[in-house]
This record gives sequence, structure tokens and C-alpha cells, in this order.
Amino acid sequence: MNTATVNVMLDPVDHALEVGLKDLWYPVCPSNFLKESPISLRRLGYKIALWRDQAGQVHALEDRCPHRGAPLSLGVILGDRIACPYHGVEVRTDGVVTRVPGSPGCKLEGSQPTRRFHVAEAAGAIFLYNATDAHLAEAPPLRLPEQLTSPEWSNFLCYVEWSGDYRYVIDNVMDPMHGVFLHKQSHTMAEGENTAEFQIRDVPNGFIFEKKGQRDVNFDWTEWTDTGIHTMRLEIPYPKTGGPGGNFTIIGAVSPAEKNVTAVFFWRCRKVQGWQRDTWRFLYKDRLEKRHWDVLEQDRIAMEAMEPDANQHEHLYAHDMGIVRLRRHMKKLAQQQIERQTATA
Repeated sequence: MNTATVNVMLDPVDHALEVGLKDLWYPVCPSNFLKESPISLRRLGYKIALWRDQAGQVHALEDRCPHRGAPLSLGVILGDRIACPYHGVEVRTDGVVTRVPGSPGCKLEGSQPTRRFHVAEAAGAIFLYNATDAHLAEAPPLRLPEQLTSPEWSNFLCYVEWSGDYRYVIDNVMDPMHGVFLHKQSHTMAEGENTAEFQIRDVPNGFIFEKKGQRDVNFDWTEWTDTGIHTMRLEIPYPKTGGPGGNFTIIGAVSPAEKNVTAVFFWRCRKVQGWQRDTWRFLYKDRLEKRHWDVLEQDRIAMEAMEPDANQHEHLYAHDMGIVRLRRHMKKLAQQQIERQTATA
């Protein structure tokens, strides 16, 4: 038996991180995934049923009927309830069983056995609150970066699913130095020195990891922020052919999906209004979007080619101190989560 593997599997901190930290918001899918029928997604260690009611409001429950475990996502939408296809058991959006057609008045009716998830819809995506409490009455508000909420900004959502641990995707975004090497053929990342000295600068709710003495040249810095949702931000300078709006901003967030699958969200943003917004959106779709997908594909190939235990064989140096800082912080958050759960058990 490989005892090293067993020890990793039994490490509660690593397990908490692997499935996603609790009491945080996560993006789970683009809005257009939800149409007329319920869907089923694996996210954050759960199988989740999502659907829209007649008013277009999104709802989410654990995708398991409390009667016999059949998928609720195969059922019928009944306003604020979903009816299991197997025996017709109706479960309300708060997880309460409202009706058992085959056995009216049984003890299952009126109980709340199903995990409910609070959801929000914004910036072309559906977000889910990963609560410790399966029946949390109200979730804290979703606080997104201004690039995704302010009318002064325009954005496009880029969604992909990559094989591998979501933490490697975070490492990739928190690594500005890879841009000048992996993306050196990109029209937006062809400039700048291939050596650099870095520093970490604390900001409200997070920190910035940045090159010293180089700004607005390449992928020169990245910011990690915790506002009840973990997001990352970076800027790429644009040539004049990229249109109006200044630097090109990327807002990133990820969610653990199925085993060794990561749901990756990148919003591509520019601060533009009026005719400049129209120009930017046209240029993006007509000339820039394909280039951005090409760059993203370079990241995907590199990430998916890494072994699952690649981080156990690393030899890090100064360019990696942003990654080290964030990894330590995430482990601290996981340990605090475990301590809270132990205290309330």
C-alpha cells in the first residue's frame, strides 16, 4: 500500500481545499446553461439540480430525492417545487417536502431533508453559496468586482472546463511570469523583460503580486481578493488596434467540479461607455476573441499536462512567492473551517 497516498487522502485540510472551502460564493455555470428543463452539475463535492421557475428565478437543491435518491433534475418543475420523476415526491426550493402523492400525510411530508443552495445570477453566470449549514435561511450578499457590476464597464464571460485540480488554475493566474514565456507569441504579451524582481503588496481584502519597475507592458501583476467570493484580477496592455478603453482587464474565478475537473470563469472587461462600448464589443467579437481563446488554450494544455502530484515535486524560487503566499492563506482558511466545524459538532 502506498502510505503517502493514504496520508494525503486523510489530511482534513487538503480534503477541505480539494472540494472547495465552505461559506463562500462560487460561480457554477454560465447563465445560458439553464433553459427550460432542470440540469444537473457536480460542483463543490455535491451533485446539484438547478432550474428556473416561471419568473426566471434560479433555484438549486442537492440532486437527490429524499425518498429513494433518484435525481430531482430529471423531474418536473412545479413553480416553487420540483417533482421527482420516480414517485412524484415534491420538494420545495427550501428543501422541504410538500407532497408525497403515493402516501399522503406520511412523515416525509413537511420535513426538510434536502440540502438547499442559495444562488444568485450576475455577469452572465450563476453563483452558488457553499454554506456549512445545509438549511441556511439567508446567504450573505454576493459582492463582485466593479468590472462585473458597474455600468461603466463592459465584459464578456469566457467559460471552460479543464482537467485537473482547480488549485493549479489559481496558481497559473497568480504567476505573472509565465506570460512572457508561455504566451510570448501573443500580440498582447510579446513585450517586456523575461527576468523580473517581484513584490507583494497588501490591499483591502487581499494582495497584489507584481513585478518591480515594470507596469503596463505585459502580464505584470495579479491581484487576489476575498469579498465572500475568491476572485483574481489582472491587466494586459492593449495595442491601439485593440480599440478604446485602456488596458484589458481579466477577472477570474474557479470552482471544483467533478473529480479532477475545474470550472473556469474568465470575464474579459474594458472600461468603456457609449460609442466606445459598441466599438470595443464589435472589435472583440470580430478580431480579438479568437486570439484570447488561443492564449487560454496554451494555459489549458500546460495545466492538463501536469501530474496530479506535481506540487509535491516543486523547486520554487522568488517568482513563486505570490503562489506560496496564497497557498498558505488557503490552508489557514481550511484549518479555521475545520476548527469551527469541530467546535459546533
